[in-house]
Amino acid sequence: MGAIYLIRHGQASFGAADYDQLSETGFTQARVLGESLAARVPQADLVVCGGMRRHRQTAETALAAMGRDAAWEEDAGWAEYDHVAVLAAYRAPREAMQQLETDPAHARDPRRVFQQTFAAAVQRWASGQHDQDYPESWPAFCSRVAEALQRLRERLGRSQTALVYTSGGPISVVAQRLLSLPAEQAFQLNWTLANCGVTKLIYSDRGLYLSSLNEHACFEGTHASLITYR
Repeated sequence: MGAIYLIRHGQASFGAADYDQLSETGFTQARVLGESLAARVPQADLVVCGGMRRHRQTAETALAAMGRDAAWEEDAGWAEYDHVAVLAAYRAPREAMQQLETDPAHARDPRRVFQQTFAAAVQRWASGQHDQDYPESWPAFCSRVAEALQRLRERLGRSQTALVYTSGGPISVVAQRLLSLPAEQAFQLNWTLANCGVTKLIYSDRGLYLSSLNEHACFEGTHASLITYR
């Protein structure tokens, strides 16, 4: 059996001018993950990054903690969907938007309020009813990820190991496909994926299978404060 480890990036910089970079917590998560992978994955035949800055920073930090050279190949097929475009295309009712703006909860917990709005925007995107509103539709995104996975699988020989540094969206799409889940459940998975969580796929001549989803035990116990989801 060969193995493909899909690794979600560390915590990005929510609320900063540039979201696409790791926060201080994100760098720590990547280091702790790398220390855990050093014993778990002593040999990696191929390392791939989705090409986003947070992917590269996670890979560089984790690989250094593993004692490996920070070398990888980039494949934009593993990049996250454009969340800015998904939000921009969302048209919430005026009353709902005004309520969000005036709700005291917005000031108390902007992350929660953002998540509510973002979840609704993603649901609209994934519904398939408004594909023309997006530079990359949900079906196109799913196809891109499937093609990236196929390219990777074709490059791997028998019983080899690959590390893929990517985002929650592509991981959710892969899990949804391998579990034969309906599209609306892909993002139910996505919301639960921990930063620097690991999803393991195994493959053989008979096919490709999901072995584990969202492993993040290395952050439990003394590192519990490092468990984040956004």
